Amino acid sequence: MLKSLRQRLPRNVWILGFVSLFADINSKMVQSVLPLFLVSVLGANLLTVGLIEGIAESTAAVVKIGSGALSDYWQRRKELAIVGYGLSTLVTVVFAVAASPAWVLLARFADRFGKGIRVAPRNALVADTTPPEKRGAAYGLRQTLDTIGAFLGPLLAAALLFSSEQNLRLVFWLALLPGMIAVLLLVLGVKEPARPNSVPQNPLTWHQLKQFDRRYWLLLAVALVFNLGNSSDAFLLLRAQQIGVPTSLVPLTLVLINLSYGCSAYPAGVLSDRVGRVGLLLSGFILFACTYLGFAFVQSPWQIWLLFALYGLYLGLSQGILLALVADQIPATLRGTAFGLINLVTGAALLPASLLAGWLWQQFTPQAPFLLGSSCALLATLLLALSPRRP
Repeated sequence: MLKSLRQRLPRNVWILGFVSLFADINSKMVQSVLPLFLVSVLGANLLTVGLIEGIAESTAAVVKIGSGALSDYWQRRKELAIVGYGLSTLVTVVFAVAASPAWVLLARFADRFGKGIRVAPRNALVADTTPPEKRGAAYGLRQTLDTIGAFLGPLLAAALLFSSEQNLRLVFWLALLPGMIAVLLLVLGVKEPARPNSVPQNPLTWHQLKQFDRRYWLLLAVALVFNLGNSSDAFLLLRAQQIGVPTSLVPLTLVLINLSYGCSAYPAGVLSDRVGRVGLLLSGFILFACTYLGFAFVQSPWQIWLLFALYGLYLGLSQGILLALVADQIPATLRGTAFGLINLVTGAALLPASLLAGWLWQQFTPQAPFLLGSSCALLATLLLALSPRRP
C-alpha cells in the first residue's frame, strides 16, 4: 500500500507531510502543557488563557491572507513557508524562559505569526503539485502525517513530565529539536513547481476576487459561523483536568485526538475524491456538535477519553476535506489568496470564541462554552446543507 501511495502522490506532498509531522511534534509538545504552565506555574486565570490563545490564533489568521496573496503575486511559495516554520521554531526558546504570562503572550504571538506565514503557501503548494482527482487523498495524507506528529508531541511531553518530576520548562527546551528538523526538510527536500512567466497582479483587487466561485463565499460564511463556537483546545485540556484526569496524563488526551485524526484523515480524503466532499464535511460538523455537547455534560474520566477520540474523528472528516473543497473552486493563480481568506475568517473568529469561552466558564458554568460550540456547529451544518452544490 505504501508503494502504491508513493506512485500516486507527488514527492512534494510527502515531504510537506513530513515537514508538518516534525513541526507538529514541536508545537504540540508546547501546546499540550502550555495551559497547565500558565495556570500552575505563572498563576494566570482562565480569562488570561482565553485571551492569549485568542490573540495568538487571530494573529495567525490575519497573517495568512497576506502571505497567501503574496505567494500568488510573487509566484513563489517555498520561501514563505521556510520563514514561517523557522520563526515558530525559534520562539520555542521564549516559552522555556518565560517569567510571566506576558512572555507567553509574546511567544504565542510570534509562533502563530510564523504559522500564519506558512499555512496558505503550503496548502497552495500541495494543490499546485497534485492533479484535481487526487486532491482529497493528497490533503488527507498531509493531514495524516501532520497528526502523527501531533500524536507524538504530547506523548513525548507526557513521558518527559513523568521522568522529570513535571518539569514543564524541560518540555519546551527539547521541543526545539523536531522544529529544526522540519525546517531542514523543507529547505532541502521541497521543489517549487515551474510556473509560466506572467506579469504579477495584485490578487486582492476586486477584479481578481470576482473570479472566486459563489460557492466559495458561502463556504467562507459557513466556516465563520462554525468557528465562532470553536474555542481554543486549551479549554478541552482544562475540562479534562477538572473532570479528574491527572495532570501528568492531560497531554495524552491530545495523543488520543491525533491518533483518531491520523487514522481517519487519509481514508476520508480518498473517500471524498470518490463520493464528494460536502456530505463528509456535514458529517464532521454534526459529529463536532455531538462531541461538544458531550464535553458539556461529561461526568467521569473514561467518558473524557471517548470524547477526545470522537473529536479526532471530527477533525479527520473536516480539515483536509475543507482544503480540497476550497482548491476545487479556485483558479490556480489565486489559491494562496483563497486559502489565506478562509484562514483569516476562521482564525479571526477564534479570538471572540476563546474570550467568550473563558468568560462563560468563569461567570456561569464550565458547560456553557461547550453548549455554545455545539449550537454554532449545528447552525453551520444547516447553512452548508442549504448551500448550492456543484453539478
